[in-house]
Amino acid sequence: MKKDRRTRALLLMLLLCFGSGHSDYAPYFYDNGPSSDNGNMNLFSISEDTPVGSLVYVLNGTDPEDDPVWYGLSFDQGSREYFRAEPQSGNVTLVQELDRELQDEISVSVSITDGRNKVVETARIFVTDVNDEAPEFQNLPFIISVSEDAAPGTSVYKVEAVDRDMGSGGSVSYSLLASSSGPFTIDPHSGILRVRPGETLDYETTPTHFITVIAKDGGGKFKGRHQVLSSKATVTVNLEDAQDMAPAFVGTPYFGYVYEVSVPGSEVFTVSARDGDQGNPNLMHYQLISGAEGVFDINSTSGCITLNTPPSSLRNELYEIVVKAWEQAPDGSLLAWDQTTVTVRVVDLNNHPPTFYGENGPQNRFELTLSEHPPAGEILRGFKITVNDSDQGANAKFKLRLVGPSHVLRVVPQTVLNEAQVTIIVEDTSGIDYERGPTLSFKLLAVEVDTPERFSSTADILIHLLDTNDNTPQFTSEYYIARVPENSAGGCSVVSVQAVDPDSGPWGDVSYTIYGSGADLFSIHPSSGLISTQPWTSLDAEVRSKYNFYVKAEDSEGKYSLAEVFVTVADMNDHPPEFQEKQLEKTMIIGSPVKVEAVDDDAESPNNLIEYSIMRADPDNAFDINAETGEIYLKPHIKTMEIVQNITRQKDCTWSLVVQAKDLGSPSFSTTALVNIDITEAIKGRVITYFRGLRKRPLTVFGIFFSLVMSLILLTVCISTVLYCNSVKKSRICPENSYIKVIRRAK
Repeated sequence: MKKDRRTRALLLMLLLCFGSGHSDYAPYFYDNGPSSDNGNMNLFSISEDTPVGSLVYVLNGTDPEDDPVWYGLSFDQGSREYFRAEPQSGNVTLVQELDRELQDEISVSVSITDGRNKVVETARIFVTDVNDEAPEFQNLPFIISVSEDAAPGTSVYKVEAVDRDMGSGGSVSYSLLASSSGPFTIDPHSGILRVRPGETLDYETTPTHFITVIAKDGGGKFKGRHQVLSSKATVTVNLEDAQDMAPAFVGTPYFGYVYEVSVPGSEVFTVSARDGDQGNPNLMHYQLISGAEGVFDINSTSGCITLNTPPSSLRNELYEIVVKAWEQAPDGSLLAWDQTTVTVRVVDLNNHPPTFYGENGPQNRFELTLSEHPPAGEILRGFKITVNDSDQGANAKFKLRLVGPSHVLRVVPQTVLNEAQVTIIVEDTSGIDYERGPTLSFKLLAVEVDTPERFSSTADILIHLLDTNDNTPQFTSEYYIARVPENSAGGCSVVSVQAVDPDSGPWGDVSYTIYGSGADLFSIHPSSGLISTQPWTSLDAEVRSKYNFYVKAEDSEGKYSLAEVFVTVADMNDHPPEFQEKQLEKTMIIGSPVKVEAVDDDAESPNNLIEYSIMRADPDNAFDINAETGEIYLKPHIKTMEIVQNITRQKDCTWSLVVQAKDLGSPSFSTTALVNIDITEAIKGRVITYFRGLRKRPLTVFGIFFSLVMSLILLTVCISTVLYCNSVKKSRICPENSYIKVIRRAK
């Protein structure tokens, strides 16, 4: 049944179509090609930096029957809808930002319909590139290891950055930040990092280099302008130590002791040598060269010197043993070497405490003078201190300790056997500060370690500091604010500034100067910091009320700091109010006010605020005045000219009053003006006001009079010219008549 119904409906529609006498054709798009900005949008190209909301295309088509058409856009389900079309005009607008690197081609279905037929086409839209992507480094972080003996020109690494843009915007060149390049250079095209020709690497000086690599693209257009984008990355170059430094003994000079209670095999002293290549040190091999005389031996690995025979068999009280330390390669071969001397003394039992010695013998007070803030790690070479325990063996082993301000100095060595040269090293340079105190006091303490007696001794360490210019003058404030009355005499004090330099002597003396666009009217005392006006300065708030300039505090070596000074010229009430004229002529229309106005040239309120009042009036009690605006009113009961004339008892309706203008300053100034007011009604008032206005404008009156005179003169000249031309014309028409008239006149 349903099928029969559909068949009958289709036949009915065909009969209707044939009965109407015409066909219905589908609309279609114009295909204007990819370079056109209107048509069916196929193969249309759009730049990825096109602003959202821009009109980018116009859908354009027609209907064969000239019926109106409508346009539409649709996207695949799940895809982003970048465009929106206006159905009637076909205007296509960008509604989402484009990014070629995410999507370089957009597929959209464009449709055109006449209401009955609808045509849908699929358009491919290409997104063109702009330079909006910076180069991006690959394989971060850059951490590499390079042997310190790498030859100049050696390639050490290849950095790589990728720019997703196309064309010149996608090309990448490399360079190094000059301040961080060190002994390296980079190929601008390949990104290969090399040791700079003529440069060498040194692990002992700089074990790690931090190099900043800049990757820059070739530039390109972005939003109508040319831009170049770049990125930075840090390459960490860790140097690997190479065997290029000889070993060296540490803690020299060496002193060893043999005690009367020592036994064969007892430790006398242990020497220590270190490979100069601290990054990858080799083992040390020790050997006795001379002076041992067969009674001493040394451990080739540890450097421990031991006694071979009983002390009673020793024939000398002092032995000078020469020890050589070899640097031993992994394959066992001996490389570079160093040698030193160990002084071995034969001593008796523990009956001597540790003793401090100076250059002239035992001493318990050592003094030194040095400049403040020596560098950390510096040895205080002015101290010539030796500590000795005359006992032998364990009885002569003691520890050294420095008691005083914490972590400022340290003593080396900390453990001594028999005798050692005491070295004092700076640990915290900030603690050696003259401004904290001109002297530093310490106690140097030596205490035996392994003896029952625990003998000890102390020495006073006194350091006298010399000041250096290590401080910059600092102002007590970053800026100073001052107010000066405008009537102040020249040379008056404005404000005092102060800067403090904690250094001593001339380094702590501060001198002041001022400069800046507003400083020419002021001066400063170079030592006290008192800022005053120049003797010839005359301040006027009405001319200029604000000044600012800089003050500079400088020590004797040119270290300085700055502060800014703001000076406000305080307005004084030195100008009285002034009316334009002492006698004012006004025309008042009944029901409307007239206004008087005075001007006060002072710069600030309340000095330039004016209050108006009526001092006297004729007739009395006829006017009111607005104290703020100066508007003058008739009393409310005076409403007509008839009332006015009844008050004056005459036709002349000109009344007078004296108005006072008084400022609100302290002290207050005032002035008065006589105001003649012609009372009139509306029409008459306008005429009178006009002519009174002319009286106040003499140039206008002169111009009107001059125009009238010139018009009369011009009119006279024109009439004379016309009469003359007519006379000449008549004489040319009848010349004989003129001739006859002349003869007759002659007779």
